[in-house]
Parts: sequence; structure tokens; C-alpha cells
Amino acid sequence: MGVTEKVAQAVSRAPMIALLGNPNCGKTALFNRLTGARQKVANYAGVTIDRKEGHFTSPAGHAFKVLDLPGAYSLKAHTPDEEITRDVVAGLRAGETAPDLVVCVVDATNLRLNLRLALEVQRLGLPMILCLNMVDVARKRGIEIDADRLARELGMTVVETVAVQSGGEKSLLRALDELGPLAPVKARPLAAIDTVSVEDTQREVRRILSVATNNIQGSETGTDKIDNVVLHPVVGPVILAVLMFLIFQAVFSWAEAPMELIEGTFGAIGEAVQGVMAEGVLRSLLVDGVIAGVGGVIVFLPQILILFFFILVLEDCGYLPRAAFLLDRLMGGVGLSGRAFIPLLSSFACAIPGVMAARTIQNPRDRLVTIMIAPLMTCSARLPVYALLIAAFIPDREVGGIFNLQGLVLFVLYFAGIISAMIVAWVMKRTMGAKRRHALMLELPNYHVPNLRNLAIGLWERAKIFLLRVGTLILTLTILLWALSSFPGAPEGAIHPPIYYSVAGIIGRALEFVFAPIGFNWQICIALVPGMAAREVAVGALGTVYALSQTGDEVATALAPLLASTWSMATALSLLTWYVYAPQCLATLSVVKRETGHTRYALMMAGYMFGLAYAASFIVYQTARLLGA
Repeated sequence: MGVTEKVAQAVSRAPMIALLGNPNCGKTALFNRLTGARQKVANYAGVTIDRKEGHFTSPAGHAFKVLDLPGAYSLKAHTPDEEITRDVVAGLRAGETAPDLVVCVVDATNLRLNLRLALEVQRLGLPMILCLNMVDVARKRGIEIDADRLARELGMTVVETVAVQSGGEKSLLRALDELGPLAPVKARPLAAIDTVSVEDTQREVRRILSVATNNIQGSETGTDKIDNVVLHPVVGPVILAVLMFLIFQAVFSWAEAPMELIEGTFGAIGEAVQGVMAEGVLRSLLVDGVIAGVGGVIVFLPQILILFFFILVLEDCGYLPRAAFLLDRLMGGVGLSGRAFIPLLSSFACAIPGVMAARTIQNPRDRLVTIMIAPLMTCSARLPVYALLIAAFIPDREVGGIFNLQGLVLFVLYFAGIISAMIVAWVMKRTMGAKRRHALMLELPNYHVPNLRNLAIGLWERAKIFLLRVGTLILTLTILLWALSSFPGAPEGAIHPPIYYSVAGIIGRALEFVFAPIGFNWQICIALVPGMAAREVAVGALGTVYALSQTGDEVATALAPLLASTWSMATALSLLTWYVYAPQCLATLSVVKRETGHTRYALMMAGYMFGLAYAASFIVYQTARLLGA
């Protein structure tokens, strides 16, 4: 038996540990610290809620499996996330074994809130370890916690950790080694939680804190001082707007050099392949299909990573919940709560995690409206299309000696999606029936410097996901599009390029009749079809279509200047507008169906977004023509 097989067997027999805790307690950072790269992300059976599972070996050589449960404030679940956490801990999920040990991670600076969950889990009679995380921050604030006394009061092992520091998990590993073999324990019925009222639970929390901590209260912390400015009703929204504006400026300014390097590399590869291969089907596949299509998408990786970098920094430092708080009043005016901000912000990366993140919204109507408008946030898959068209048609010059004109246009496109989402939410609020507005209940975590390790892991995961799509879905669609665009060949005496007579050309010309009123030619219509599978495929599709539409040495011409010379400004503006509202990719529609439990909502989303896209593009195209564009 090889080493790999032995490791796999040890892991399969290893006891399962469940990491449980409130949101923002450092639970996921501890999970990353324990497992490193030995983790996998999937979904719980039947739902699109992330299931992060990993494995590790303790210093004494004991193997463990570990499950990072969704954050929860109570086992009396109010959201789908909390329902999953409750069912896993209580052993109620079909086909899944209950954990052998629960590690309850608590924020040492906020025990008054965190200990309630620990006491609820304790009533189920499961083996537990209480993990006092962020003890370094607590000490800096003068909070003294007697871990031994806390352990006696709770009747469980208590350890101190600092999950963001190397070695900060060692006390937990020692405690696991000291436990010895873990025998399976069946949890008590969930009714055991209700044997003590919420008021009595909070009274017990206060009693424990009074004897195990110095119970420090009332001193103004650094977080409080920052919040006095960041959450100011006038200054706060200005700071948020400036941050968003600077992010979009950076997406263009910072990415210019690496994009040129990637573009030059793929151009050189294409020329090299074209120079060493004889003209024929195989050379056309490699140069016009693979290199032109895939290279045209990978070039936008720097811009996507820059956007993700800022989102991850704002999330890790604790600013995002503040942004939700600031926008609560504005979003309340259109029928949403500030809690919808984080799902909507997640949709700037991809609509799928944005739709999934809406499950944290307690009110069903607010959750549904948030899901329906999440795709109007400009996802990163649209960014390659925006970047291509902006580079081709918008001059790269400064405005006012400070701002980049291309960055300004990108900001306007993102802003148009946001405003449109608010309008759609307002309409849905009226048509679905106005309900009583729910007050925003949101924990504001303490500010802290973003952890570079977690930031690097987050960026690597995003890059890996993007490149995996390029290497699988996008490559497959690009090759398929090349085949449809290459066969059958042009008839004898043809006056148009061969693609004109291909299967793709026939489809494109048929669709052109529908899309001509908004300025789309048959080449654009061809690119829209594979773009339904993944938005960014549209750029690779245009690269393939226009490469096959040229002859001779023109094949190697860069796509942006080629479009600038063949399209009108009105067509470019119309296509930009189309992608602000474009119907969602099939993967997003599938997730909407799973999250809502109804096909009709996915169809409703596709229908209203297609209508918006067509109407807005028609107005922009016809107006631009009248103005001489």
C-alpha cells in the first residue's frame, strides 16, 4: 500500500470535528490555520451552501477531519445558514454523520454575545472545547479572562488561540491530543435547547462573565474612534463613494502593465505557431480558436484580481458591515434592508455567491428581491467585455488632470447597474406587496489589519477558479465555436470570408434580424450565444469570429483596434449597455432555481433582464445615431 493510500485510510477513519461560532469570530481563519491546503469546498446535499471540509494531523500524530460550519448566533435558526449549522450539530442531516467533537470558537473581545451559542450547544450533551480566539486583541483592550475559571464554570476544556498568527492554533492541537479516543455520542433532541429561556441564558452568561473576567465596559476603543468618522451620516457615505470610485480607477490604472505583458505573450505565441505550421485546419484551430479565444480572456485576469483584492481587503478589515449600515436607509427606501448590501457586493465578483449569500436575510420577501436584483451588479465576468470595448472606443486620457477617462466610464457602467437594481427592487416592492420593514440587526466586528496569508489564499482561489474556467468551459466553448465557424467551408467563387457561410455565420445572420434595431451585426450575434454559458466567453468568441473573418496577415491584428475600425460608436455603446443588463449565464439561473425552489423565478429573472437589456440598448443606440455617433 502506497503512502497516499495510507493517508486516505487514516483520514477516512479520523474523528470529525465541527468548528462552530458566531460570524466574525475567526472560525474560518482557524480552519485555514489547521488544514492549510488540505481542504475542499463543496455544497451540502440538496442546498447551495458551502461545505468546507479538511483534515490535519496533530503533533502527537492523531489524524482529524474538520468541518467549518456556517456562522450562527443561535441554534434556534432564522436563516438557511443557521438551519444547516443546527442540523449538522444535532445529527439531523440525512446521509451525514454527526460530529464527534464540537469546537465552539468565540471572540474573546465579545463573550457577552458569543457565549449564548456555546451554552445552547452544551445542552445537546455533545463533547465540546471552547476556543477563546482573538485573545491578543482582548489583552490590548485590558480585557482579562481567567480561562481556568471559565472552564470550571462551563464544565468544558477552554483553550486560547490567535488564528491569524502562525502557531496560534497550538493550544487547540494540544487539547485535542489530551482528549484521547473520541467515542460517538448521540445528541439530545433539539427540544433540550428550549429547557432554558433566552433570558435565563443571558443571565447565566452575565454571571459567568462576572466571575471569569474583569468584565471591562465603557472604554472607547480604537474601533469606536474610527466609527465616529466612518459611520457619520454625512462623512460616512462620502468615504464609501470615494472608496468605490478609487477601486474602479485602480482596476484600469494598475492592470495596464501586466495586461500588456499577457497580450504580448499570447501575440508572440500566435505568431510563432503561425510561422512554424503549414496553413490548414490544425493551424486555424490553434491560432484562431485556442490562442485567439483563450488568450483574449486570460488578458483580463489582472483586472479581475485587482477588483477582488480590494473586496477581500474591505471584508477582512471589517469595513463591509459598516457599508451595509450606511446604506440601510437608502436601501430601505426601495424595500430592502442594509443586510442586502453584502450579497449585492458579493455579486460584483460573481452573481452565484451573491445569490447564495442572500440566505442570511431573514425576511423571505427581502431575500427573494435581493436574489432577483443581484445579477444587476456588474460581475467580474462582464469586466473583460467592458475592458475590451472601453479600450477600443474610449480615449486613454486624463480628466481634470486627476482621473482616467476609461476608469470614469467603467465607474458609470457599474453605477448604472446599481441604480437599475434599486429601481427594480422598488418596483418589486410595489408589485409583491409592501411589507413592514424589518430593522437592521448587524454585528459590527472590530477593525484589524488584513491578514496577508488569508488575502493571498483568497486571491489564489479566485485566480484558480478563473483559470479553471478558462481551461475547461471557455476552452471547450471556444473550440466548439471555432468548429461551427469553420465548417462548412466557403463555396466556390465566394465573395465573403468562409465564416460567413459556416453554421455559426448562418445562426448569426438569422439572429441579426432580431438585434439589428440595437446595432448588433451578425458577428456580435454569434458571440452572444456562447456568452450565455459564461459572460467572459463573449470576448474569446469575438476574437475567434473576427480572426476567422480576416484574411492573411490580418489574423494577428489585436481585437480592440479591429473593432474600433469596423464598429460605430453607437454599436459599442449599445453593446456596453446590453452587458449592464444582459440575461444571466445558465449557471446563475440554475442556482436561482435551487435557492428559491422554483423554476419560475429563474425564468422571471431571465425574462425581465432580457427585456431591460433590449430596451436600454435600443434607446442608447438610436439616441447615439441621432447624435451622430
